[in-house]
Amino acid sequence: MKVEVRQAANVLDLLEFFAERKQPATMAEISEALSWPRSSTFNLIGTLSGRGYLYEPSGRGGYYPTPRWLSASQAVAEADPLPDAVIAAARAIRDSTGETTCIASASGLSAIMLFVAESRQPIRYFAAAGSRVPIHASSVGRALMALMSKSDRDTLYRRMDFDSGSPNAPQSAAEVEHELIEASKRGYHQSNSEFVPDLAGVSVPLPADRRRLSLVVAGPTSRCLEKRSDLYRHIVEALVDHDLSLKNMPD
Repeated sequence: MKVEVRQAANVLDLLEFFAERKQPATMAEISEALSWPRSSTFNLIGTLSGRGYLYEPSGRGGYYPTPRWLSASQAVAEADPLPDAVIAAARAIRDSTGETTCIASASGLSAIMLFVAESRQPIRYFAAAGSRVPIHASSVGRALMALMSKSDRDTLYRRMDFDSGSPNAPQSAAEVEHELIEASKRGYHQSNSEFVPDLAGVSVPLPADRRRLSLVVAGPTSRCLEKRSDLYRHIVEALVDHDLSLKNMPD
């Protein structure tokens, strides 16, 4: 069962609120937009202001995030950056396929996107850094699971409910293991309308020293479903061009 800490969730909701609004907001506007009690809004705004994360640009009660958020996030990212070659390869794959290309890592029962090179086409797979998909019900997640030991996968299976809402997704640990075996034979992981309807994806594990990473190219089934082998070819070519090699996928 997922447990959400309300105070932490409120901070993230507030940051996303400003990211969408892109202008200062008063406490009353924040309270109304996020359906928070006035007292909770006052306490949170006061705390963040006191820590230097919010300020009043006009001095009239409107608050806005300070650059301290960016400084903190940059310091974190710079301490554990994605390899430049991996990012360059993802962008090259996006350019050669025309489809959204993402780099992901494992986070519990999810695959979380760390870098996204978004397609420039109007109808595309929309993703952003921080987007999450079920690790078992996505090609990018199963590519990560292929890097795990069977013991580690068994630990995940005991926590899964396999309720992705799609009949195309694996419905049991045995089905996931079957998908991993088939992917090992094929050379790549694939998906068809599993977690995201009408979305087809092709994924591979990535070489990244101590980290488990995977790469996915995904787009509408109308464009990508019958071209998954071609998408894989583009992936391989880009990895070779950037002196990267595919991780072996264990049986």
